[in-house]
Parts: sequence; C-alpha cells; structure tokens
Amino acid sequence: MDRVLEKVLMRDAARYIWWESPGEAMLHPNRVIAQVMNIGDLEDARELLRLAGRESFRETIMHSEPGWFNPRSWHYWHYALGLCDPSTAVPLMPVRRFQ
Repeated sequence: MDRVLEKVLMRDAARYIWWESPGEAMLHPNRVIAQVMNIGDLEDARELLRLAGRESFRETIMHSEPGWFNPRSWHYWHYALGLCDPSTAVPLMPVRRFQ
C-alpha cells in the first residue's frame, strides 16, 4: 500500500472508526473506506477517492457488509461510481439475517 494512502487511511480510521484504535481499524482497510464513503465529509471522501482509486471504492461497495452504508450513501455511490445509471435500479443493501 502506498505510504500516502496508508497515512490518510490511518487518519480517517482515527476520525471515522472511533470505537477501535486506528491500528485495529487498519486491519480492515475496506471498512475504513466504507466509513468515509458513508459518513465522511466531502474533502475526506474526495482525497481518499483520489488516492485509493475508483476501483477500490467500487470493490468496497460491492463487497460491503450489512450496516456499512445508510440508504442515502448507498444510492449516491452506486450512481457516482457508475455502478448504476438512472434507468437501472440500485441493488438492495446488504442485510443481516438471523437464524
């Protein structure tokens, strides 16, 4: 992983995954990316998108776990990343299933 990207992810982990230490959060960098995509401010999201790349954001949303995104962010990123167009329905969000 690029040093600049790692530094930004560590900063974002400390800011957006407050319930874990940045080191713990960095064990799952896609979770950090998802949290920035979901609740990050515009500047942080743009910077991370520039550094991590569009494909990284696409992989994150396509393999996200239940609870990683709220409906608004889920829809926004599907359109922003070209995963859907206005004539295509946004996929259903991942949901938790209980036995």
